[in-house]
Amino acid sequence: QVQLVESGGGLVQAGGSLRLSCAASGRTFSSYTMGWFRQAPGKEREFVASISGGSAFTRYADSVKGRFTISRDNAKNTVYLQMNVLKPEDTGVYYCAADPRGWWVTPRKFDYWGQGTQVTVSS
Repeated sequence: QVQLVESGGGLVQAGGSLRLSCAASGRTFSSYTMGWFRQAPGKEREFVASISGGSAFTRYADSVKGRFTISRDNAKNTVYLQMNVLKPEDTGVYYCAADPRGWWVTPRKFDYWGQGTQVTVSS
C-alpha cells in the first residue's frame, strides 16, 4: 500500500552534516505518522525520530536530541532527517517508516519500511 524510498546517505567526517530524504507513494501522506530508525553493524534497529502528519509533534531519541531534526513537506510527499554534528556512533543503515494512522492512535505501529540508506561517519 505504502512505498518508501530513502536517499541522501553517504560518507562524512565527524562533526559534519548530512540530510536524508524519504519519498512516499501514499495519496494520504499528510495523515501518516512518519519515523526514522537506524541499525548499526551487529546491533538491533533503534528508533531515531518521528513526526506527526501536520508537523505539530516530534519525538527524538536522547542520543540525537539537539543534533538531528525531522521535518516533512506534504506537498512533496517527503520526510527529511537533517543530521548535524555527526559522530562515529551515528554510523548505520537509516530507514524511514510509516504508520498510516494519526499521531494519537495507540499502540504505535510502523508497518511500512523503506530499503534503507547507508550513513558512515569517520573519525
